[in-house]
Amino acid sequence: MIEIHDLAKNYGAVQAVRGVSFTATDGRITALLGPNGAGKSTTLRILSTVSAPDTGTARVDGVDVIEDPMKVRQAIGVLPHNSGLYARLTGLENVRYFGRLQQIAPAELETRIEALVEQLEMSDFCNRRTAGFSQGQKIKIALARALIHDPKHVILDEPTNGLDVMATRALREIISRLKADGKCVLFSSHIMQEVDALCDDVVVIGKGEVKFDGTIANLRQHAGTEDLEDAFVRMAGLGDEEIA
Repeated sequence: MIEIHDLAKNYGAVQAVRGVSFTATDGRITALLGPNGAGKSTTLRILSTVSAPDTGTARVDGVDVIEDPMKVRQAIGVLPHNSGLYARLTGLENVRYFGRLQQIAPAELETRIEALVEQLEMSDFCNRRTAGFSQGQKIKIALARALIHDPKHVILDEPTNGLDVMATRALREIISRLKADGKCVLFSSHIMQEVDALCDDVVVIGKGEVKFDGTIANLRQHAGTEDLEDAFVRMAGLGDEEIA
């Protein structure tokens, strides 16, 4: 379970996140929605132990991200908005490097790599250097890197951004399998069709604050519309000028 309480983060005079609180539970997929600049990526960066909050707490299975960041990193798998692959390494070398950082035994690591190569259908490109990879290939390697230690919690920042239709479908299937395996999945997205197809719960952030926290059915009910995109716009408090 991921628990965030009264989280706040400033960058100079800019309040990126202010008083954000929500919970993402195991065996469910939680979408973190909001317009650009709403505070989604800041929240995910804090959860990923990349950034520290100014105030408030973020916990993964009860472990505080500030008090014990190493234990949190062992419990989470993170797919950042920018894949951040090492271009001079092959796909497999990228994955293997992160497996070693997680102190996975060599024999077990190779077994896990083989399973991920098959699951993510990477055999035709995983032995090439990642420089020059397509966006879909980069996402697959970055996802394998995030899952190599079999984390209980998976954090995905706009995972389908830039993917073609088939790659998007494949990634959605993988996310659904993570839920079926009892994982806690938290991801941000701008694609309402994706959210509607995958998610159980939704957290809407606007201007650094939580505007809604509940199920998709609750979101539609509160917004007074069956159209998920319209419901999001209304709950986020967006005007036409902010959507453009």
